[in-house]
Formats: sequence, structure tokens, C-alpha cells
Amino acid sequence: MNLFTYILLGLLLVCAIAVSFTKKLLNSIIVFMSYSLIMSIIWILLESPDLAITEAAVGAGVTSVLFFVTLKKIHAIDEEDKDE
Repeated sequence: MNLFTYILLGLLLVCAIAVSFTKKLLNSIIVFMSYSLIMSIIWILLESPDLAITEAAVGAGVTSVLFFVTLKKIHAIDEEDKDE
């Protein structure tokens, strides 16, 4: 493996730990989205383009949009903005 792969694996580990320790829901969704994007790049490096496209579309795309809509519906985004 080359240096770029090790950097991506390190970032993946950082994202996995950071999503557990973030206090705000919006920040944790953004970290989760970046985790999915990094994972899709790793799938491309492993020469699995079908998994990379699926991870990017479902993990970073659809799931994140559903999380954002859910936070908006339960007014969690509005409450976080007032706290700041």
C-alpha cells in the first residue's frame, strides 16, 4: 500500500472516532458524510467501482439527506442554532 492509502485509512479512523464524540447532531452528520466519501475513495483504490458508487450514492448521498430532513422535521437544527 502506498502513503495515500495510509492517509485515507487514518482519516477514516479519525472520522469514526469523531462521530462518536461530537455533541451536535448536525456536526455528526457531516462527519458521517465525510466518512462515507473517504470509504468510497478506498473502494476505488481497491478496484471495486461498483461498491464505490454505491457507497457514495447511499452512504454520503441518500442517508445524509434523510438525516438532514429528519433533523429539520424534529426541529433539532433550529434548536442548535439558538444555542450558539
